[in-house]
Amino acid sequence: MQAVYDPSLKPLIISYESCTSLEISNNGHSVMVDFEDADDKTVINGGPLEGPYRLKQFHFHWGMKHSQGSEHTVDSKSFPSELHLVHWNARKYATFGEAAAAPDGLAVVGIFLETGEEHANMNRLTDALYMVKFKGTKAQFRTFNPKCLLPSSLNYWTYPGSLTTPPLYESVTWIVLKEPVRISEKQLEKFRTLLFTSEGDERIQMVNNFRPPQPLKGRIIRASFKA
Repeated sequence: MQAVYDPSLKPLIISYESCTSLEISNNGHSVMVDFEDADDKTVINGGPLEGPYRLKQFHFHWGMKHSQGSEHTVDSKSFPSELHLVHWNARKYATFGEAAAAPDGLAVVGIFLETGEEHANMNRLTDALYMVKFKGTKAQFRTFNPKCLLPSSLNYWTYPGSLTTPPLYESVTWIVLKEPVRISEKQLEKFRTLLFTSEGDERIQMVNNFRPPQPLKGRIIRASFKA
């Protein structure tokens, strides 16, 4: 992607101090952890945003093999996985559903995952995946703070785009962090044990659950840092 450095972009502020995770689930597209979002205690701010956006859920995309899995690429390079932290504009909209249909409704932070040493904080999550192997399953997943999954640098690229799963609303301010996070091969393999299918159905392994990068169609990608 050809990015333009924009010195007017503010630093991204991620305030996840007091978040309340609820449950982990397999929705047939990905594995998702959702959060209590009744107030503004878990928000992102700054960056390209005009106010706070509340954390609603996070989920992952991954490939069958290492060469693909992420929904964004850097200099045409894919990563084995990508984490998406989904937030909504509760200052303007009453519900997540209403925000998802509005052009300034959602802000998604994308984080690339690459393989390397084990990520200690990811174990709590990968160790829970066996409970949501099948589509439609969920389990309680309390006191998990995704702050522990963030890279040390919050330098980012940003552009206006859409959700990558149906209904593909053009409602997302994308904020893709430049610095990837490392997880081990073994941790990544646990994601590949999940299934797209319900219990009792023919088993289809949940892999390649990413949407290939889309043409920008004239949209500008702005960078918060000098290349």
